[in-house]
Amino acid sequence: MYNILIADDEPLICRGLANLLESSGLNIENIYTAHNGYEALDYLKMESIDLLVTDIQMGAMSGIELMQQAKIVKPWVQVIVISAHETFQYAQLAMRLGARDYLIKPINSEQLLNSVRHVLLHMDRPEQNQAELISDLREHFRMEQPQPQRMDILSRLVSESGSSGELLRQAREQGVDLRGPYFAMLKVRLDFESGGKTIADKDVLLLQYAVLNIVNELLDKDWSHHSFYSANRDVSIIVQWDEAAYGNISSDKVNQLEMIGRSLHFNIRKYLGFECVVGISQILKGHEFLPELNDQVGKAIVWNRQHRDHHVFFFGDFKWGLPSEDPTEEDLAAQNNLIVEKAQEYVLANYAQKGLTLNEVAQRNHVSPNYLSYLFKKYTGTNLWEYVIKLRMEESKRLILTTDLRRYEISERVGYESPEHFSKIFKKYFGMSPSEMKK
Repeated sequence: MYNILIADDEPLICRGLANLLESSGLNIENIYTAHNGYEALDYLKMESIDLLVTDIQMGAMSGIELMQQAKIVKPWVQVIVISAHETFQYAQLAMRLGARDYLIKPINSEQLLNSVRHVLLHMDRPEQNQAELISDLREHFRMEQPQPQRMDILSRLVSESGSSGELLRQAREQGVDLRGPYFAMLKVRLDFESGGKTIADKDVLLLQYAVLNIVNELLDKDWSHHSFYSANRDVSIIVQWDEAAYGNISSDKVNQLEMIGRSLHFNIRKYLGFECVVGISQILKGHEFLPELNDQVGKAIVWNRQHRDHHVFFFGDFKWGLPSEDPTEEDLAAQNNLIVEKAQEYVLANYAQKGLTLNEVAQRNHVSPNYLSYLFKKYTGTNLWEYVIKLRMEESKRLILTTDLRRYEISERVGYESPEHFSKIFKKYFGMSPSEMKK
């Protein structure tokens, strides 16, 4: 059963699309509707949304901005975009952000249902046990190792300090373009014991190749990258940007790398049935720093030893002392407590701000949204957005019981775009509407 969120600033369209999907016979559990991007973002943070159907233009937050935020919160959510504008630029932006379809208003009912059916069908892949998975991989992937010379050169480039001009020349001959000049790395380490069975070396190679296919599926369209096998049965990825691409500040590059990391973890677990840990480096300028980036992703992965229930680690989230020294557990606990305390302080002072995002709170703490979200839940027992809602609801309750402010005024004061959305959240939180509580 799937949960679908429809976001459109025209209530009639929301209602019409919801009615159409409800009567479609598709395997749908819940349909949520939002009349602007901020409402939709609340649902994405609070509910288990599988598919987002969003308008491209919605006033305060566009569909494009909503997709960017959704990729930070839950990068695996599928998206179908609807628009009144048959504009190539909009369609191109939507597809770059992973939209599965781009439909033009007025919406053809059958076309929408076919699109939704297609997305849900591809999400509904039956789970296999490991023996079946390995058998399928043997059948479909018969390559021993794709382009071994290329793999060897990439491994040497990230492991040998001061890579020679000769090695770079050989890399170019193998189709490895490392012009950059900005580089980052990700490393995927499969947990071959997560299924409770020992995996033979020949099957490890098949699984690595399957991971490479998942990497290329996620990155090929929009990212300049090179992926390869590396030591310890890992799969490594070099991501690069030229000056023009890196200078585009429309979205934060570290957030994008985290989105890739979380998507890789989600898809590897879903399609291969294995847990994995993903390490993410910082971004440095110059191919001569590739060995340092490789060292960073290795160190980032090590933090899984302290956080077994977390799987995507950004090197920059940790305060490092001397290169040969890792922080002690006491240092780490103190650092993490401080991050959570500062996040609580910032949210307490800003919860009534419209459009408050996890990304904003994380930037104020100089950590990634992914790590802040994990730490906050681990140390407080509640996720960060639940904490925001708790503060907003308690303040709105106080205002209802002690003032004569109207619903729209209270909604405005606690950070909601619309009184209707405020009332939905209020009733879900307290089990009664604002007017019922007032009585």
